[in-house]
Amino acid sequence: MPRRILISLVPLILALAAFSAVGCGSSEDGESGSPPPDYERLLAGSPAPLAALHAQENELLDGGVDAYEKRIAALRGFPIVANVWGSWCGPCRTEFPALQEVAARYGKRVAFLGVDYQDDPELAANFLAEAPVPYPSYVDDDKIADSIGAGGGLPNTAFYDREGNLCFLKIGQYTDAEALEADVRRFGLREECESG
Repeated sequence: MPRRILISLVPLILALAAFSAVGCGSSEDGESGSPPPDYERLLAGSPAPLAALHAQENELLDGGVDAYEKRIAALRGFPIVANVWGSWCGPCRTEFPALQEVAARYGKRVAFLGVDYQDDPELAANFLAEAPVPYPSYVDDDKIADSIGAGGGLPNTAFYDREGNLCFLKIGQYTDAEALEADVRRFGLREECESG
């Protein structure tokens, strides 16, 4: 009798294993393991402040809100897009391919930064190894996110003008690269924030 039960469970076990493999994929970046853009080639010749960001790709930087604000100030003259994310956040993972694509396309004119919110450093580093981006992320307990109004659910994306003024905060996930690119063009490439 136990052997009959075991044999009847084999199709169920195989079905669960197949479902698990399809559901998880080889990576958790929202894509089915698509390779990231060739950042080195696409971002070659970037202005020095942006090249410095690219040299720190995938790094998790300490220093909190002070270090983040100093970086924003150091990037004066360039529009900035700062994405608040966490490796534990499903929508953040789903959004990362859009960030990869748009950062590769606009990274010679726009500064991209990450803010890794309330995350486990090892899990964050592992996620960035799976879904690399051509910019660093600042480790945040919640002070950076609070300083830009990005509390609550993730992800959030902040757009700064060339003077370092926060122009727009997108609450929630970008579902595709086109939507993110539209906001980069609308807010990230402006000379200054719109008044009113």
